[in-house]
Amino acid sequence: VQLQASGGGLVQSGGSLRLSCTSSGRTRFMGWFRQAPGKEREFVAAISVSSRRTYYANYVEGRFTISRDNAENTVSLQMNSLNPEDTAVYYCAADNSIILSSIRRASAYGYWGQGTQVTVSS
Repeated sequence: VQLQASGGGLVQSGGSLRLSCTSSGRTRFMGWFRQAPGKEREFVAAISVSSRRTYYANYVEGRFTISRDNAENTVSLQMNSLNPEDTAVYYCAADNSIILSSIRRASAYGYWGQGTQVTVSS
């Protein structure tokens, strides 16, 4: 499975961006992680294909929305009310077998996209 992420860019604080990730094959779980300079990669959001259940990190819940178009094998991340702390490289990830208690762990995902830069200016 190959993942292709797109949609990053520069936006002012309070603005919005939409990220997309297209998978070359069907996967059961897809998610987004981010990594800021000097920091560890952290969970942002994830979605289950079968149940369409969504999972969010508490620092993005209410501002970000993850959704999936199964027919297109695409997952999107709508990011609203962005602030400078959201600045990072955003990575999409996928896997077919994840224990739900581990869905927020980067180690649970076997497939990763190349990352897309999101920069929020103050």
